[in-house]
This record gives sequence, structure tokens and C-alpha cells, in this order.
Amino acid sequence: MNRTPYVLARELTDLPDHIRRGPAPVLPEFVAPFSLRLVDADSADPETITEWMHRPHLLETWEQDWDTDRRRADCGAQLAGTYSRPCILEYDFAALDRPDLGNREVAYVELYRPAKDEIARLYDAEAHDMGFHIATADTNLLGRGVMSGWIGLLGQAILAAEPECRRLLADPDHRNAPIRKALEKTGWQHLGDFDIRPDRRISLYALPRTAADLPETR
Repeated sequence: MNRTPYVLARELTDLPDHIRRGPAPVLPEFVAPFSLRLVDADSADPETITEWMHRPHLLETWEQDWDTDRRRADCGAQLAGTYSRPCILEYDFAALDRPDLGNREVAYVELYRPAKDEIARLYDAEAHDMGFHIATADTNLLGRGVMSGWIGLLGQAILAAEPECRRLLADPDHRNAPIRKALEKTGWQHLGDFDIRPDRRISLYALPRTAADLPETR
């Protein structure tokens, strides 16, 4: 039986050749207490992410109350292409003097190429630009500077992993005050708020490699 191919909602398909041929997002490396790995779509990872996304604080900010089958299809589609990569962030709670909690999976992360994303309509995106989304599942880490600390490490880790990358982009919902505060705390620059769809208004942020790499919006 023929099945309709799974379509990633934000991925652009009408792209210039140099953007379409651009590489998949890099996977940066971290040292303890953080580690980042790709989602295994054929494992229990989609079930874990599904449970996380049904937690009240993530239902409000991500609005992805999908079932496991859809989550598995979404992760599989990301891994099959070059637009984005689904990841799981792990954290060693010994860093918070809680060794009893061990090393735990704490967040879902998507790394993506903005040039292949709907935000490319907002600025002159380059093929090696990188972006990210994060859904922190473990509320024990919220409000303690842990996740903003990781966001600070993420920028440097990506720039180190990919010399061709001139800047990182982030596009949280304009009402998401915690993530906006975390970005501004770690050096990201606010480029403005934009209505990217009738039902979606974002705050666009950039972290340039140098001052000359800060993009201009359209």
C-alpha cells in the first residue's frame, strides 16, 4: 500500500541548488556534565520524547501532543534528510551534588539548517548556518542556570565543530520569556519579532562568529 511521505512542517523544499546540497547539521561534542546524542528512531527514544511533550510546560510551548507513531515518523524523516537532526541531551546530576540521580536524559534538542527552514525568509541565510530548538523535560533543571549554561556551551561547540558556520540562529515563540532570557544571558543578539505564520510570532536571535557575521533581516 502506498503511504504519503512524512513532511517536516517547517522544511522548505523550493531551494537554490547550493542550499539544497548543503550538509546536514553537525553534532557538536560536549564534556561532562553534558552529553548530546542522536535520537534512535527505532528504539524507545520516540516514546520518551512523546511522554515529555505531554508534560504541561512543554505542551504549552511546543504544542506537539503527538502520539508515538507520529514522533517516530518525525524523527525518522529528520534523520533521513539534511534539514535537521533530532537529539537527546543528557546531564550528570553529580554536578548539582545529586549523584543519586545519576546521568539522566533531560531534554529534546533539534539542530537544524536555517537556510532550509521557514526562517530563511527573514534574512539572507547561508548553507552552513545552524539553528536549534530545545525542550527541557526535567523541571529540576529549570531556573537554576543549568540550561542557559548549556546554551552558552552550544554556541561555542557548534562554531568549533564547523569552521564554515558564520552564525547560529534561534527562533523561540515571542512569549517564551525563559528561553529569551537564556539567549540574551549567553550573548545572543535579538534581531526582532516576526509574524512567520498567521498563528506564529517569533523572536529571532543570532549568535555570530564575529561582529561582521551578524545577519541583517529583510
